[in-house]
Amino acid sequence: MAFRWGILGLGSIAHSFANGLKNASGAELYAVGSRSSEKAEAFGNEFGAARRYGSYEALAEDPDVDAIYIATPHPSHYADTLLVLSAGKAALTEKSFTVNANQARKLVEKSRKKNVFLMEAMWTRFMPVMIHLRALIAEGAIGKLRLVEVDFGFRADFNAESRLFAPELGGGALLDVGVYAISFASMLLGTPVAVTGLAELGQTGVDEQSAYLFKYPHGELAVLSSAVRTQTAQKAAVFGTEGSITIDSPWWRPASMTVRRNGSEPKVIAPELIGNGYNYEATEVQQCVEAGKIESDILPHSESIAIMETMDKLRAQWGLVYPGEQL
Repeated sequence: MAFRWGILGLGSIAHSFANGLKNASGAELYAVGSRSSEKAEAFGNEFGAARRYGSYEALAEDPDVDAIYIATPHPSHYADTLLVLSAGKAALTEKSFTVNANQARKLVEKSRKKNVFLMEAMWTRFMPVMIHLRALIAEGAIGKLRLVEVDFGFRADFNAESRLFAPELGGGALLDVGVYAISFASMLLGTPVAVTGLAELGQTGVDEQSAYLFKYPHGELAVLSSAVRTQTAQKAAVFGTEGSITIDSPWWRPASMTVRRNGSEPKVIAPELIGNGYNYEATEVQQCVEAGKIESDILPHSESIAIMETMDKLRAQWGLVYPGEQL
């Protein structure tokens, strides 16, 4: 029997995930939920979903849905994921996981209390290049890690009401694309012991560009930046005692990387990339749920909480608090 997916919130990222499911083995987009019945019908027609709901509650209560992908704006992640978990449904929640760490901790508590699967949808982490990267680091291909450099910036037209700039929608570079860079560093180096950052807060009060420096227990450093008003190279690089690895742009949807080991010729690694990339995180969820797990070994609950704690520290330094933020 197919693994039956539901999608809650039907914006642009939901379209990407729905397209990704076409290349996730054993997956079916079974049900969709929106605050608008018309939007649910249109999305359902586009992707062939059997059931279309005009409320999130109705989707969460569907007894035939195996897991629900939460694709609503950042400030809605907490309440929408809580709804799904309370209904006993596995949840895959878009990044950033929540707006702050306390919300993340509460969702993890609910997941464990209900014994139901929960994961942050950091799709990049599950793609073939990243799997190869983790294997190379683990086997010491470039020696001991010393430095990670990552940037993710793009230039969007200013619109005070858009999700990128509106404080009430969790706008700013940090939650939108900075989380990619921070998650990448976390994947390789763990949780930093020192966090410092600077941000340019725009006219709506959110970070339009930001840069941050992390230090880790054994002296490793991460140099990271993000932006919604500045186009950057969108590259990632890791440096070790015996070489380096560079992931080509756009690193967050990686197709290839180059390994440079001291004294050796560079080696390009470009594993087969199937689909649009969202299929890989969907497959991880399916495998975990079918195995009876409530969290992924690749992106466990504790790490998503730690990433949110790091982002909380940065926002505190910048004085960036979102309206009505649930603490």
